[in-house]
Amino acid sequence: MKFKRILLKLSGEALMGDQKYGIDPAVVSMIADQVKAIREMGVEVALVIGGGNIFRGVVGATKGMDRTTADHMGMLATMINALALQDALEHKGVVTRTMSGLEMPKVTETYIRRRASRHLEKGRVVIFGAGTGNPYFTTDTAAALRGNEISAEVVMKATNVDGIYSADPKKDPSATRFDRISFQEVLEKGLKVMDAAAIALCMDNKLPILVFDMNKPGNLIAAVKGEAVGTLVG
Repeated sequence: MKFKRILLKLSGEALMGDQKYGIDPAVVSMIADQVKAIREMGVEVALVIGGGNIFRGVVGATKGMDRTTADHMGMLATMINALALQDALEHKGVVTRTMSGLEMPKVTETYIRRRASRHLEKGRVVIFGAGTGNPYFTTDTAAALRGNEISAEVVMKATNVDGIYSADPKKDPSATRFDRISFQEVLEKGLKVMDAAAIALCMDNKLPILVFDMNKPGNLIAAVKGEAVGTLVG
């Protein structure tokens, strides 16, 4: 394996499937199968998951809600997704721990960096919910933060496109895909990979980001092997 320990970033929308809202159990099961496959190959796996399939804090704020309240609602949405993914993994025999950036001891463990690292060392998949535990920060930033804290070797951002393009390939047929691009170029070109705070955090700590299409069968396995999948930022 090229990567021994990874941080996999999933959007909440990835769990919707063809639905317009919520969680599609078949999609969650498919994701769990892929995570199980790389765990059985010896890769230590941590995940950060968004909540956009249920509620997105910044959208609530644009419609008149208090931003802090809206972001807390978004964090709770990520916990619903985290628990759904935990359940799917454990039904497949994968020992999993969900850790929350917000304290909810009757539901899950509160995030503690050293405890998260021990879980990974023992072969458990760790799911980080509730973002950073703070409003005004996205789950992209949470992925960059947790990835650095647990000494992940790469942040893998799963998307529905096969990498980073010079423009939206769905709108611009002439858009070209990058095999590799620097953090600085991503910021300068304003490419919508992750938010600027997440990019800057990874850049400062030399943590590469791999953007790839997880919907294509075998892509996650190929990515952890170091094969040419998606776009590498770093």
